[in-house]
Amino acid sequence: MRDRPRYLVPGLAAFFALLATVAVGPSSIPVAAGHPDRTSHAAARSATPGLSGAQTSRSPAPGLAIPRSAKFSLPVAAQLDSHKSNVAPLTRLKPADLLVVAPDALPGRVLAKAQRLRGVTAAQTLDAARVRVNGSYAAILGVDPSAFRPYAARPTAASDKLWQSVASGAMAVSYTMGRLDKLPLGGEVEVAGAKQEKIRVGSFATVGITGVDAVVSDSVARSLGFPIGNAIVISAPHANLSHLAAEVKRLLPRAAAVEPLVSQEGSPGRAGVTAASATSSAYPQLTGSQLITMLRAALSKRGRPYVWGGNGPDVFDCSGLVKWSFAQAGIVMPRVAADQALTGPAIPLSKAAAGDLLFYHTDPTDPGYVSHVAIYLGHGLMIQAPEPGLDVEVVPVALGPEFAGVVRVDPRLASSVAASVG
Repeated sequence: MRDRPRYLVPGLAAFFALLATVAVGPSSIPVAAGHPDRTSHAAARSATPGLSGAQTSRSPAPGLAIPRSAKFSLPVAAQLDSHKSNVAPLTRLKPADLLVVAPDALPGRVLAKAQRLRGVTAAQTLDAARVRVNGSYAAILGVDPSAFRPYAARPTAASDKLWQSVASGAMAVSYTMGRLDKLPLGGEVEVAGAKQEKIRVGSFATVGITGVDAVVSDSVARSLGFPIGNAIVISAPHANLSHLAAEVKRLLPRAAAVEPLVSQEGSPGRAGVTAASATSSAYPQLTGSQLITMLRAALSKRGRPYVWGGNGPDVFDCSGLVKWSFAQAGIVMPRVAADQALTGPAIPLSKAAAGDLLFYHTDPTDPGYVSHVAIYLGHGLMIQAPEPGLDVEVVPVALGPEFAGVVRVDPRLASSVAASVG
């Protein structure tokens, strides 16, 4: 089939609920599924933009306990000397197209059969779980650095130093997790897996798989109590992914799931907001009453504090402010900024009007990903929830290199996107 544009799919929080939660103690503490994108930044201040994240609770919620079959190996500290830091050089990238996740180890036959499916060019098993990092839950992959690096985003995949660091026992953390959770680059963090471990933060780098906060070596993952081989990443750059996902699903145990990591239809969620093929006149706009109600709601929260994952009515992150403000006008919006970028046609900046959404890139390790949103007020001003330590503010529209574009919200499409991503 003819290749079509491919973009990361941001709405995978429910899918990552399948990750086992590994916690210190005789029984695991359940936790909510997935983090927000960890990316609400001040577009007007940052030279490197990013998108606000999906709602995530830092407090325990229903989840999956560590499987009894999980095996533990040497403590992390004991592995630093034994780890071989030689990592195979990157030869070619293998786009990460599908991800399989199960709460426990997958049968070995699943990988072998998946590799033989039509359109599959490569597949690799992974260890995956949620653990506490300095007190906050994070979705982490345990990988063979040599085998996994081709599946990562290009800048990350190309860094020999990064993967050698992972191979020697360090953790590669997403830029936004590192910044928002104030993790010490080069320092140690407390990781509460099956045992309490101290692990060095070797780098800040986006893996390129939405929902994944960090990567460690498979040896470190098993020391932390991750289930062994409970995930598979699949590369199938020329396949119809919806059809392929259905075929893979038939190979899996009932508790496992498979999801596309990219969309084969053009969308602004990954590569920035680009001109839509449909004109804005083809989409119903907000009514005058809805527009006024939404804008008044947003402005009423000026001065309220930014809190990562905040949904209002008293604290907000960037996409939380958008979702709450539109909700006051009866419009259902998805939670994550990258999903909010899919809620209407992209329009030229010259046509922007009050109520349109402005999107930005803020993650320097994945500069193509939309990760911050603001509401345009007209007259060159926008309102945003900027970043930790700052309040909801009205500022001039930022039009630096981080600017991704403008979207005019279509309430029907917004509701559809919200429903599709849960």
